[in-house]
Amino acid sequence: MKQFFKNINIKTNGQRLFEFTNEVCNFVNFSKIDQGIINLSILHTSASLIVQENADSDVQKDLLNFFDKISPMDLDLYIHKSEGKDDMPAHIKTTLTNTHLTFSIKEKKIILGTWQGIYLFEHRLNTQNRTVLAHILGN
Repeated sequence: MKQFFKNINIKTNGQRLFEFTNEVCNFVNFSKIDQGIINLSILHTSASLIVQENADSDVQKDLLNFFDKISPMDLDLYIHKSEGKDDMPAHIKTTLTNTHLTFSIKEKKIILGTWQGIYLFEHRLNTQNRTVLAHILGN
């Protein structure tokens, strides 16, 4: 049994989805793990991780619109407002999505569906430096 760790750093620029599937696949390839799992953990509370379609960008637009409707940037709705109008909605969006994702590794490849991509879902308006910890465990 072997294990590997890597910080994947992603600079964001506003609310949107940032695909980093290639970085994850490259790390799996580097590890030379034949069979195992990879866990991804975002080390922040106002951004999240999701698996989503990577073929049609309209899916991303619809997701952003949906999450803005269920967690609007209206300071009158929240007690926590010290970091701006986008902060509490960002925490809510993170709670509704994922902070960890786990994937199987089979024959040295991460198992993803045909149209699936791995995304950092940025919930803040301003530029952020995000860190995703990747942990591979396997043979």
